Amino acid sequence: MSHAPSLWRGPAPLLLASTSPTRRALLASAGLDPETRSPGVDERAVEAEAAGLSPARLAERLAAAKAAAVGACAPDRVVIGADQVLDLDGTVFHKPSDRAGAAAHLARLQGRTHALHSAVALAVDGAVAEVFVVTARLTMRPLDQTGIAAYLDGAGPAVTGSVGAYQLEGVGIHLFDRIEGDHSTILGLPLLPLLARLRARGLLAF
Repeated sequence: MSHAPSLWRGPAPLLLASTSPTRRALLASAGLDPETRSPGVDERAVEAEAAGLSPARLAERLAAAKAAAVGACAPDRVVIGADQVLDLDGTVFHKPSDRAGAAAHLARLQGRTHALHSAVALAVDGAVAEVFVVTARLTMRPLDQTGIAAYLDGAGPAVTGSVGAYQLEGVGIHLFDRIEGDHSTILGLPLLPLLARLRARGLLAF
């Protein structure tokens, strides 16, 4: 699914510890077209072990766990692990399980500003070498029950596939008054700082 000439200069193809089509598409659009592998990490177990951490640090812990899991099985590869945590005043949101859950999330988020902490971990030689997190802030416009229902009707089943019950690249854009942050950060993989780190390691063409 490459969308640009390959700019990757690693000795083996880049490995993304995720099966997220959005993250893979972001890397492909930047000319990196990675291979993907599911990390098989129990995110809720990691979260339980990380009790007491801030939402941003939790995102880092989850990204590192994914990179470590895949990196341990592929020590000859550069591995990218990523995770995103939605934070409303310190409360972490997970993907809703159904439409009712999505409606409940939107009722809490409407009219308020929440943070999306997007973390990335790089595993090199089978171990996590660095981890970073970038935060975007999104202000959802006020919505009543009728507005929430109209959005859910328009978005369809996709609302259960994303934390916060929205996809900004789809009809979820209608939910917001203001967005502060890079688009790739909001989609779950902050490209600019990631590319800078890969470049510093001599892994990119320029």
